[in-house]
Amino acid sequence: MSERIGSLAELRSAYREGGLTPAALAERVLAGLAGRDGAPVWISTVPADRLRAHAAALGRDGDPATLPLYGIPFAVKDNIDVAGMVTTAGCPDFGYEASADAPVVRRLLDAGALLVGKTNLDQFATGLTGARSPYGSCESVFGGGLVSGGSSSGSAVAVASGQVSFALGTDTAGSGRVPAALNGIVGVKPTRGLLSTAGVVPACRSLDCVSVFAADVADAVDVLHAARGVTAADPWGRPLPAERVPARLPGALRLGVPRAEDLEFFGDTGQRERFAAGVGRLRDLVGHAQPVPLGPFFEAGDLLYQGPWVAERLTGLDDFLRERPEAVLPVTRAVLETGRRYDAVDAFRGRHRLRELRARVDRVWREVDALVVPTVGTTFTLAEIAEDPIGRNAVLGRYTQFANLLDLACVTVPNGFTAAGRPASLTLVGPAFSDTTLARLAAALAAGADVGAADAPPAAATTGPGPAELLVAVVGRHLTGESRNGELTDRGATLVAATRTAPCYRLYRMATPDGEGLPGLVRVEAARGHRIDIELWRLPASAVGGLLAGVPAPLSLGWVRLDDGSSVLGFLCEAYAAGPDAEDISAAGGWRAYRSAARR
Repeated sequence: MSERIGSLAELRSAYREGGLTPAALAERVLAGLAGRDGAPVWISTVPADRLRAHAAALGRDGDPATLPLYGIPFAVKDNIDVAGMVTTAGCPDFGYEASADAPVVRRLLDAGALLVGKTNLDQFATGLTGARSPYGSCESVFGGGLVSGGSSSGSAVAVASGQVSFALGTDTAGSGRVPAALNGIVGVKPTRGLLSTAGVVPACRSLDCVSVFAADVADAVDVLHAARGVTAADPWGRPLPAERVPARLPGALRLGVPRAEDLEFFGDTGQRERFAAGVGRLRDLVGHAQPVPLGPFFEAGDLLYQGPWVAERLTGLDDFLRERPEAVLPVTRAVLETGRRYDAVDAFRGRHRLRELRARVDRVWREVDALVVPTVGTTFTLAEIAEDPIGRNAVLGRYTQFANLLDLACVTVPNGFTAAGRPASLTLVGPAFSDTTLARLAAALAAGADVGAADAPPAAATTGPGPAELLVAVVGRHLTGESRNGELTDRGATLVAATRTAPCYRLYRMATPDGEGLPGLVRVEAARGHRIDIELWRLPASAVGGLLAGVPAPLSLGWVRLDDGSSVLGFLCEAYAAGPDAEDISAAGGWRAYRSAARR
């Protein structure tokens, strides 16, 4: 069997200790691809000479201390654009060569990740089985003819089989969660808009998400942070509110557990038993658990394929379907063409009913912080799916297809195996922007960790602020003893540490009417960067909004890379402001040092 590519933590350690180079890793990746001929995981791969060239350039010019995904190999579902590669969306006749990277791909490449190729999918991202592709049907890594799950089938199998460390999928109805469940890995379906869908062939544009597959929760969270960002090319993008960044401790959470009468396992006793065991472990982690009715969730989910949203799937494909019906698989065409049944009246009726259901679900989030559901109620083989491709697809989506309609965040984690050897999985669900809290609970569950020792996003991991606090890096006039430090202390902030950024920043002084100047921290290429002195302050999350209200443009809150490789939230300056009228004071090493030198 081909050598398994490691996790982010394993590869980072190997790079840091000098035992691995990107070039050597590229050879391992290529050997793994060659050793898996015949498996329909990949639709296209980066040519070997190009992958080697990218790896060599990274080893020559990149810096593991400043690139959060330095030398980490990844895959992209083939409905996401990569410059110079054909995007097929699982339909060869639809394919086109992309002229630019999708923003979410570009962010990963800029973070140092190595793209390996584009993966198989259910055609036009329509399906949850992995069996709707002219490129072949992926089987689960657990064998036995078990479906891999779709539509992001190839991305999930590429991660689960160890060919890459992480992969991007998409998730409209469960395509980032069902494949994770059926391959025993982690799947993160973030809040809609946190990862840009520009450059993604739409399935249902108002509901689409880019999702992340990884071997563990910590890896998925790191990728999510690196890939996240709003772009002008994406009208559906949404920034993560600063007050929602800190993860709440599992022990402080109220967990919703489905009522027994709302659970359906379709005769699968093994999945029922595994779910009960997983819920038992979660009860030991959280502060409180209570029953939650799933009725409004299920009714919202039914609207996706039994309501006017199926017509939205036609908006970008209608002309192609009419002109080239033979190019589309019969099962895919049958699903898409049901959208012709709906008119504008149906669309408004559906939206009105969904708003009513959202109001009912919103009341649930006043009582609980997270909900646990099975990812799938049962599993199927490829042969069983072939017997009833639409009906059994709906069974697989029972606990997933409501999430985007209701604007929810989800994290899927493995939950052992049934007595019959089938993989089981749990999905943690929360309201929009609860992503980091769900990830922390998922990490505690996956690791069997104590509630106080769960993995957390980088900001919380650095110094361990409590669930109602936020760690903020300051670089200029908010430093101790400087003119605006009172804006922190007056809000109850406390100094945690003085430290430095990673060597990938420049510091500029911009003129202000009071003559003091406004310092701005700008991220640059590592070869041009400096380490800049900063302070870390612990601030009540409730005070962040007031602090930000007084921060002038071009400053904003973003992720700041520290010299130890971790990341915290901090004040950054938009690059456009570092123009000819701004003074580059990077060589001084910090605002205080610059001011001290200027006084001499």
